[in-house]
Amino acid sequence: MLSRELFRKIRRIEIRTRGLVNDMFGGEYQSAFKGRGMIFSEVRPYQFGDDVRQIDWNVTARSQEPYIKIYEEEREQTLMLCVDISPSGHFGSGIARKLDMVTELSAVLAFSATKNNDKVGLVLFTDKIEKVIPPRKGRAHVLRLIQELLTTEPSGRGTDIGNAVSYVSKLLRRRSIFILISDFQSSGYEKTLRIANRKHDFVCIRIDDPLEQELPDLGLMPLRDSETGTFRVIDSSSRSVREQYRKRRINRMERLQKLFLRHRIDSITLKTNTSYIEPVMTFFRRRLNRY
Repeated sequence: MLSRELFRKIRRIEIRTRGLVNDMFGGEYQSAFKGRGMIFSEVRPYQFGDDVRQIDWNVTARSQEPYIKIYEEEREQTLMLCVDISPSGHFGSGIARKLDMVTELSAVLAFSATKNNDKVGLVLFTDKIEKVIPPRKGRAHVLRLIQELLTTEPSGRGTDIGNAVSYVSKLLRRRSIFILISDFQSSGYEKTLRIANRKHDFVCIRIDDPLEQELPDLGLMPLRDSETGTFRVIDSSSRSVREQYRKRRINRMERLQKLFLRHRIDSITLKTNTSYIEPVMTFFRRRLNRY
């Protein structure tokens, strides 16, 4: 049974995200993620201007009047959310922790999917697969996904994006919408991202925190890596230390962006100190303009 506090958290997330879906995201999601193809719907009498290549010659021969075939988009799809819940997600210097933003964003995407009659599933990972929720439809299912995002305590300490993406790629038997959400504090995943992008409608969403970009001048700082447990003290008052930190961070982000561009992988970068709404809406509109 859910605790009263957990129930309230889930309800707050549902109310906020379903409002966003109804007001903005639902239609944009449908436009951004097209169906698998066109399926036959019906025939109707030929009208001036119709494409003659769509004439149904069997019906035309029987009726002695020209008829054309009508097709419609095969809308129903599967959305699989692959979410990084490693310990680095608990960091946040802005209005939210990374995992807080990840949870709300996942809820928005899941409600958008179910509003458009798509199935949605969830894979939670660290340096191992933590939990798998098979794709289903409906509000109750989305609420379960939110509950798992809020309550799952990971047993892994690191992050293995390559393993998670490979697992989901094998799990999905047909082309699906595959969204990876992570802070990308991992390595060795280029090949698996490239394969996933060929097989699926693949999108990478990177969650970033501004404090991870620039080291503040606070003198001697004790730091512990949340994933490896490594402890060290650095002198943040040193300009060279801060500059070295900044350059390493920029180089890592530039390598990641080049990877996305090289393999034509769609990506979004979100920051914990700003709202995710405008960047995600901009991404949806950009995809729509490609069609």
